[in-house]
Amino acid sequence: MGRRNKNKVFEAVEVTGAGGKGKGIGNSPDGRIIFIDNVVPGDIADIKTTKKRKSYYQGTAVNFHQYSDKRTEPVCQHFGTCGGCKWQNMEYKYQLEYKQDEVLNNLIRVGKVDLPEVTPILGSKEIYFYRNKMEFSFSDSRWLTPEEINSGQDFDNKNALGFHIPGMWDKILDIKKCHLQEDPSNAVRNFVKEFATDNKLSFFNARKQEGLLRTLMIRTSSTGELMVLIQFFYEDREKRELLLEAVAEMFPEVTSLQYVINEKGNDTIYDQEVICYKGRDHIFEQMEGLQFKINAKSFYQTNSAQAYELYKITRDFANLQGDEIVYDLYTGTGTIAQFVAKKAKKVVGVEVVPEAIIDAKENAERNQINNAEFFVGDMKKVFSESFINTHGQPDVIITDPPRDGMHKDVVAQIIGILPERIVYVSCNSATQARDLSLLDEYYKVTKVQPVDMFPQTHHVENVVCLERK
Repeated sequence: MGRRNKNKVFEAVEVTGAGGKGKGIGNSPDGRIIFIDNVVPGDIADIKTTKKRKSYYQGTAVNFHQYSDKRTEPVCQHFGTCGGCKWQNMEYKYQLEYKQDEVLNNLIRVGKVDLPEVTPILGSKEIYFYRNKMEFSFSDSRWLTPEEINSGQDFDNKNALGFHIPGMWDKILDIKKCHLQEDPSNAVRNFVKEFATDNKLSFFNARKQEGLLRTLMIRTSSTGELMVLIQFFYEDREKRELLLEAVAEMFPEVTSLQYVINEKGNDTIYDQEVICYKGRDHIFEQMEGLQFKINAKSFYQTNSAQAYELYKITRDFANLQGDEIVYDLYTGTGTIAQFVAKKAKKVVGVEVVPEAIIDAKENAERNQINNAEFFVGDMKKVFSESFINTHGQPDVIITDPPRDGMHKDVVAQIIGILPERIVYVSCNSATQARDLSLLDEYYKVTKVQPVDMFPQTHHVENVVCLERK
């Protein structure tokens, strides 16, 4: 954006909708759309632009003329700085409306397919403290608020344990209380930070790549179990054991206390050895009597209660009578596959991550499910003629791909197989809609059910049932 446009202010802009990434939508006098931070649909405000593109602006509200009746008071002291819960200032019933609209708009605009009546979105009973997994980062140079900077005060202790400031990979906001995960999550995080500071354990500096403490992961489960994992930048046995022992003593309820020594440039632990310090190296989740073993690297839906609702809808849409062969694509640790297995003749789960398939097989054995098989494979290549001949022609395909949706080769392979029914679970209705348009020649959309897994955010899941034409 040119210098002369840097501080352009549009006066009294009405916020007419909610868009991607939780931003409000308004229109500029010159006809462009404006994507606006820190507003709620119905607000009227002066908007200072921060970015200009050919067809749109990005901006921030700097002066409010009128507040929307859709507003509510955010419960979190970090709202507005932390980027996690962008819709905390919007009443939950309106959050659901805009999520429903997003799904519908994507299916119509991107998918261009004939739709049945879309079922109203399934809201979450819990709109706070619903997550079973949280990851926090350590930093020796915490993010200072504008108020702190302007105070002229000298801050000796700049240690932080919290979340990345949106768009700033090396800036961490220190979190006092997060409203996303049940206790003892906040107590564990605050204790770790205080103990580490008091005992002069160094916090990580991402730019300089120095400091002992990198990240803290906390997993809780619906069975009441608790996993705590601390990631260290290098091995210092004395300091490591000092901190781990302190956590174990303070929180005897911890089921699994683990650590990682990660000397590489990024924080991901998937290529690192996870070492169990005390307790088990896993915790258990439970759903309809099924047990799922969750280790530090396992993928499991982060809202356990809503995952149960999502899986029930998936099973309902699959409409299994007991004699079907079901393929579960992107099966992860096999949760959906095992959830539907008792109503199918056979379920075949496919996943590209080998560790996830090991978990899936273990879980199936533990749950005494004998009609589910799991295979590691690249989804684009897995449906070879020999694979189909070996495992059978699927009557139903369930697919739950990542945000990017299904690769076009996977869609082509599904069309090559032409199962009677497809149940498509998606965390991104735009890529789901794109895939539906590719399937449209052969399949009719018969059911659509949005599900809210992440209250206070703009994210929404959607389940679609497709029947062969």
